[in-house]
This record gives sequence, structure tokens and C-alpha cells, in this order.
Amino acid sequence: MKQYAGHTALSDVSLEVEQGKIFGLLGPNGAGKTSLIRIINQITAPDSGEVIFNGVKLNQSHIEQIGYLPEERGLYKKMEIGEQMIYLARLKGLSRDEARKRLKFWFEKLGMESWWKMKIEELSKGMQQKAQFVATVLHEPELIILDEPFSGFDPVNAEIIKDEILDLNRKGATILFSTHRMESVEELCDSIALIHKSHKILDGKVKHIRNSYRNDTYLIEYAGERIDFDGNQPFEVNSEINEGDSTYIIKIKLKEGHNSNHVLQYMIPRVRVNMLQEVIPSMNEIFIEKVNLIP
Repeated sequence: MKQYAGHTALSDVSLEVEQGKIFGLLGPNGAGKTSLIRIINQITAPDSGEVIFNGVKLNQSHIEQIGYLPEERGLYKKMEIGEQMIYLARLKGLSRDEARKRLKFWFEKLGMESWWKMKIEELSKGMQQKAQFVATVLHEPELIILDEPFSGFDPVNAEIIKDEILDLNRKGATILFSTHRMESVEELCDSIALIHKSHKILDGKVKHIRNSYRNDTYLIEYAGERIDFDGNQPFEVNSEINEGDSTYIIKIKLKEGHNSNHVLQYMIPRVRVNMLQEVIPSMNEIFIEKVNLIP
């Protein structure tokens, strides 16, 4: 639990982040995500409860094993980027020579070779974000915490950073990933937890959560004469689009006791079926539904 001046930021939130996986921490603004992240980073302490890191209660010795990219960037605006990166790396336990070696690798990899003598205030928001990302991962932490890592990036650089996140994960890093971008959750996360109004209201593997919200809804594309559905079909028609050239797409919901085979048995004698595809709710749809259920 965590409270601030009578406001409860976190209440009975229990999470398990699997080692070597990418875990999404989701929730609306003010849900408590940042409070939890600050506790894991030992910026603040919980009022009750504890954090276990690799089987041991979280302590100061773990600081060097964690990399943190905050939503509000924290680099010194008037300090040269190269020296600033070395300074931050040494705080995480690297020698000056090792820090320079790793910085050379990352600067070349991300096209930052000319930035060494520049100052943060001379960079665009996206460039600042790229520099902060390097500072976060330079010491090769076991746990990388990313709070809205794509903020300020154009689509090209967002894709570059996404690939770097996946590569770090493949090399063994555990990623705790907080974002409002649900498409990123679908692409990157193995598991998620959804926090709302200081409580955890949903958690589990992304695939399992999406499957649990399946609701017998399908898309059908068919070609031929338009079918005038009379109610005797094994499904209800929710919407219909004429794609032209006698091609139609309908969104359907199965009637109770029916399955996709019954749909095909009904459609095939009447038209040519080009596609039958189940519509599984996206994480964005599930997010909205769960949050709206909480008064």
C-alpha cells in the first residue's frame, strides 16, 4: 500500500514479473502505475508490503541491476551528453573506460556519433529520448523499467527503439513496460497487469486474457448475390459493408449452441465464402471495458 496525504495511490497490488519476459503495466492516468515504479526503483518506500527481486527483498544493492527510463526525462540540460552518460554509468558501477567502450557501441548503433559534445537542450524531444534510452540500458541491467518509452518518437525511431527493446529481452533482460499505447502491448508484452484507482483489476498472459474475452464474433467476406438474412441463420448480423463487385463483409455473432462450422454450412450453398475470421477483442477494447466497469 502507498498513500500520499490521505490519497491512496496503491492498495493491495500484487504482481509477479516473470524473469526474462516483457511485462506490461497498464492503467489510466492517476491509476498508480508511477507510484509502483517509484517503489521498485527505491525512490519512495511502500507504507506496507514488500518487493522481492530475484528471491531477495529489494535493497540498495539492487540499484546497479535496474535500469529506469522515466516518463519525465531526467538528463542535465546543460551538460555535454558524452560526459553525462559516463557520469551516469559510473553511478551504476561501470569504470570510465568500460563506459566509454559501451557508449561508442550504442552511439554508433543508434546514429548518435556526433552527439558527444552536444548538450541535451540542443536536441529535439525525440533525440533526448534516444539519449535517455542509452543511459537506461548502458550498464546492462537485469531489469529494465520503461515508462512511456515511445513518447516523443516519430514512427521510424519508435520502431528502432522497439527493436532494441526486443533485442535486449532476447539477450536475457526482464522488461517492465508502462504505456498507454495498446498496440505496443499487443506487439511486445508477454503478460500484463491493469491498475485502476489504485487497485489491480486484471492480470495474466496477453494471449490468455484476449482468449478469455472471446465472444463468438466473426467477420465473413462473401461474393455473389447479397443475402437477405431472414433470421433463420445460425447467427445475428451486427453490421454489413458492400465492398463492391458483389463482395460483402458482414460482422456476425453466433447464436447460442452454434459454431463456425454451422456458419459455413449455411453460407456455402448460397455464396462463395472468401473469408471467415474470428474477431478476438484487442487489448485496447479490453482495457476500455474493464476500466468503464469500475465506478
